[in-house]
Amino acid sequence: MSKKNKFLIFRTDRIGDFLTTAILIKSIKRNNINSHITVIASQNNFTYIDSFHTVDEVILLKSSIFNRLKILLKLRKFFFDHVIVHDNKNRSILISFFLKNDNKILLENHSQKNHIDIIKFILSSLNYNFNETDLNILDNRKNFFSNLKFHRYLVLHFDEKWIKNSYIKSYKSIEPTKYQLITFLNKLHDLIKLPIVVTTGIKTPKLLGEVIKNINHNNISFLENLNFFEIETIISKSAFLISCHGFVSHVAAANNIKQVDIIDRSYNYERWNKHFRNYISIYREPFDQLIEKIFNKI
Repeated sequence: MSKKNKFLIFRTDRIGDFLTTAILIKSIKRNNINSHITVIASQNNFTYIDSFHTVDEVILLKSSIFNRLKILLKLRKFFFDHVIVHDNKNRSILISFFLKNDNKILLENHSQKNHIDIIKFILSSLNYNFNETDLNILDNRKNFFSNLKFHRYLVLHFDEKWIKNSYIKSYKSIEPTKYQLITFLNKLHDLIKLPIVVTTGIKTPKLLGEVIKNINHNNISFLENLNFFEIETIISKSAFLISCHGFVSHVAAANNIKQVDIIDRSYNYERWNKHFRNYISIYREPFDQLIEKIFNKI
């Protein structure tokens, strides 16, 4: 029987970032089924990480100095076989220096590598191996949304990344007009011959709200006010995803679902998407040019 190693993993950023760490965690559990994994999480991803059965314990790290000191004192009561600072954050590195452990893995010299190679480096340091099945991090997940009327469908995830100046202002604008978006949805349906489910997050972009009021199509549905769990389920059961890169892209990749990912030229996305399967990326362009690229890729 393999030794029950105790792992402490820092992932104090966002949900999409954690989904790369979920690959690492699945690899560790496959190599050592008796491993015990504690994840230090942020307020942005704590609840989501806590829903994974591969994670044995989740500890919330808040932004206050008092909370960080409290967490440090708590962690110093325990011994960890391995401490992995997977988020490469200064706060996580600092805390890790004061912990009792046999093996600390820092990634300062690997920060520009793609994330799958970083995971393979960590596994090699542990004398563990990587397997392609480790990418299937969303197997056997709970169904968080049951109100879908379609069984096979395309998801267009329309969030703030589509709206000019509402995300990263230096990104090239892809914001459509109301008429352009309605026309695109109708043409897209005619092309793919599948129902379309348009999803968005907790806050519906104003433009999308206007489209919802002005489109009447039996095979185009709009789902608003969704949390991360609901979006995960909807995408996991879909046949195709069109979105701007983010948490949803990782969900599609984990489920080996075909996707068109809209990215900006200013950033090296290969760090995040090299391990993506069934994946097509296109660069952000004005909407009339963008939709032609999408149609050509489908």
